[in-house]
Amino acid sequence: MTQEFIATGRRKDAVARIRMTVGTGKIEVNGRPFEEYFKTTNLQNAVLQPFETAKLVNQFDVSVNAHGGGTNGQAGAVRLAVARALTEVNPELRALLKPEGLLTRDPRMKERKKPGQPGARKRFQFSKR
Repeated sequence: MTQEFIATGRRKDAVARIRMTVGTGKIEVNGRPFEEYFKTTNLQNAVLQPFETAKLVNQFDVSVNAHGGGTNGQAGAVRLAVARALTEVNPELRALLKPEGLLTRDPRMKERKKPGQPGARKRFQFSKR
């Protein structure tokens, strides 16, 4: 059996769990080819960025289970998971991936709604009389 590398990435409300094996560069997200799942080239490039930085394009097959958030958050989550899996494959790649910010979890989250107001920051309309 080929060795399998498992990693998790998160961004906003999106969570991506990946299984990476040595292969031909086939990336599948929720059972669909990633070009079909992430329609814009920006999102596709975000997913491929860790491979390009590490110069390992088309050397691994990736199976992704992504849920929560939107496509942008999911692409960021997949990017982090791939970068983490690559450091599992070869710890020396950390020196290449870290300066590019690929191993940093984006901490920005949606602010919670507060009681007594309609949103996180918005207040109900004030009426003097």
